[in-house]
Amino acid sequence: MKNILFLILVFLTISCSVKTQQTASLSKDRSAQNIRVMSYNVHHCNPPSKPGLIDIDAIATAIKNQNPDLVALQEIDVNTKRSGRYNQAEELANKLNMKFFFAKAIDHEGGDYGVAILSKYPLSDSQIYRLPTDAATKGEPRVLATVKVTLPGGKDIRFGSTHFDAQKPSTNRELQIKEINRIAVNEKLPFIIAGDFNATPESSIIRQFDEKFTRTCKSCDPTIPVINPKKAIDFIGFLPASGFKILSHKVIPERYASDHLPIIAELQYDLKP
Repeated sequence: MKNILFLILVFLTISCSVKTQQTASLSKDRSAQNIRVMSYNVHHCNPPSKPGLIDIDAIATAIKNQNPDLVALQEIDVNTKRSGRYNQAEELANKLNMKFFFAKAIDHEGGDYGVAILSKYPLSDSQIYRLPTDAATKGEPRVLATVKVTLPGGKDIRFGSTHFDAQKPSTNRELQIKEINRIAVNEKLPFIIAGDFNATPESSIIRQFDEKFTRTCKSCDPTIPVINPKKAIDFIGFLPASGFKILSHKVIPERYASDHLPIIAELQYDLKP
């Protein structure tokens, strides 16, 4: 009888211990969640191998295959002649069942051209920052688009998409990274920024970016050209005080839809305020 009571006591003790561990594990899991962030220069949805063709479905598929929560898009056409008068940001959002925000950089062929943001989650407080350009360079105007995103669990963050000047001299990119860093200093929310910086990791531009932001890759795989890529110029970063933890970063080998390879990073964030 004593042996039976002893065995029952041992069983109850082990059972309680397992339940306690499971409860602690669940509590720990509930204190943090993951978010997948993508950046993609889509070349106005024109596959480079097919000049003149607009293939929005190819871009939508490339994005869908990675199941991102947030996407920073560059080279987006809205109602331009070359793209068939489509609002590419809205079309992609509809195909992916995501919310969107478009930020115009320039007029183009009777429509608009710029950057965009896609999100699975609610967006608010959208802003467009005009990035500086030295008039003497006759560089194309560039912008930073940002939105407030309310993540699962109620946490608000700031998410941005940008596209830096592409001229060979770095004059405008130097001005633009300084403006991005100035904006970052004044941001109160956790801040993620992604885009095409037209600058490589060893450049002054990305070194300055690294002074304010934590890049999701340190030894970054190349993103351009799509065939035999040689240079990394597309990046995702966040303010160190934002509390994000990098779980992964990778370049997606999608070689048809655009002239850039998309990148995606998985981050973990704390649900606590």
